[in-house]
Amino acid sequence: MIAMQYSFPLPADYDMSIIDRRISDNGHRLDGFPDLRFKAYLSARTGEMQSPENLYAPFYLWERAAGMEAFLSGPGFRAVSSAFGWPSVASWLVWHQDVSMDVAAAGCAMKHILPIAPYCDLQALRCEATRRALEQTTMGALACVTGFDPRGWSLVEFSLWREPPTDQLPGQRYDVGYVAVESGYAGERWK
Repeated sequence: MIAMQYSFPLPADYDMSIIDRRISDNGHRLDGFPDLRFKAYLSARTGEMQSPENLYAPFYLWERAAGMEAFLSGPGFRAVSSAFGWPSVASWLVWHQDVSMDVAAAGCAMKHILPIAPYCDLQALRCEATRRALEQTTMGALACVTGFDPRGWSLVEFSLWREPPTDQLPGQRYDVGYVAVESGYAGERWK
């Protein structure tokens, strides 16, 4: 699995209702997209939820690289990059993912990026990141994803929540405008 995110920093006086409208009009178009576990349409507003800037920053969880490639070379990415510019696309190899069948009810997201120290024990780091993700699931997270980028040596911890978590988790907070999901799964959680 692969986690992916790109982010568009927007001016402080940008009318964020444009982003809200874009999500409302287009979010459903990725429901059922091949190899997409979920796409969380994320935004942040300057001064709200401790955000230092306005952002539009979708986060994706891909089942296989083929889905990610199809999206990035397709009309959806072409449209967003035409509207907001050519972003750098971050990606992480997934170590752990736990996604509730209720993930589409998410209203808040958290993302924390940590540097990975040279020569560290990656297996121990993976175990600790998985433990933190399981703890957040117990606290009520609808989805938790952890992964690492071996090129830039970073760890991502991403979670989706119905409402902002009461515990002060580190990282960037986002509003969730919509969650596009794959179809065809049954059960309480996708693992």
